[in-house]
Amino acid sequence: MTTADFAANRDNFCYRHPDRQSFVLCQRCLRTICPQCQTQAAVGVICPECMKEQRKAESPAQRKARRSWRSAVVVAAPGSRPVVTYAILAITSFIGLLQLIPGLGSAITDQLLFWTPYLYPNLFGYPFEPWRLLTAALVHGGFWHLGLNMLALWMIGQSLEPLIGRWRYLTLYVLSALGGSVAVAMIAPGTATVGASGAVFGLMAALLVIGRHFGANVTGILVILLINLVIGFVPGFNVAWQAHLGGAITGALIGLVYAVLRRPKQRVWQIVSLVGIGVALLLAVAFLPPLIMRAMAG
Repeated sequence: MTTADFAANRDNFCYRHPDRQSFVLCQRCLRTICPQCQTQAAVGVICPECMKEQRKAESPAQRKARRSWRSAVVVAAPGSRPVVTYAILAITSFIGLLQLIPGLGSAITDQLLFWTPYLYPNLFGYPFEPWRLLTAALVHGGFWHLGLNMLALWMIGQSLEPLIGRWRYLTLYVLSALGGSVAVAMIAPGTATVGASGAVFGLMAALLVIGRHFGANVTGILVILLINLVIGFVPGFNVAWQAHLGGAITGALIGLVYAVLRRPKQRVWQIVSLVGIGVALLLAVAFLPPLIMRAMAG
């Protein structure tokens, strides 16, 4: 029940539907809007009137990009929450907090990190634990490592997940994480790695490719991606640039698949292409690194 004062305050109700109570504000005009009037923006939501004004200000290239993408691919409903992003954030952050507990943290890290010898028990006698290719994305090397990756995930996921849909987004994240670990196994097989950086770089690369394919301004994303890639090569930064590179390449390929095979009638080919990328990564890690490891052992 609401009090008379509460009911009299129109700021507590949607400005387009006065009978609907809401506490969500449009990020542009700051007026209250109900769920029906909410459209997902890059940050937060905007109302229909602000959306109309925003589209009037679009360049021809931006208008073409929006129409080309949304008319041809099934995306999440306007105003939907990026629940996959939130789930990944929650799970990874929870494990990160457990890592901060003395004694328990090191045990968790040892069980989930990726190290190439765990893929080849015949060579080094370690147990065969292929799941580490993915579980490495759940553990991090410290609070700042976790915080920066989760911040990037949250910022990218707000836009990318509603654009391509939840299952496509989850597939992109998982395969990019796999691509990062595969790159480490192929380029630096003696290096143990942790972190979701490969998956995050995959998200950035996919967003870059999708935006570029439809004529959007992707300069900012490109600059951020290049800066982070270059940091991995700077002496003194303990960063597995191999995972960054592998995740970015995998994400770019998946972004291209989503952009080119975006029509509903092409869905089967999109799935086949994604399965092909996953199989190619597994085959690459199955055959090439053993040759490298044998050379190292010799």
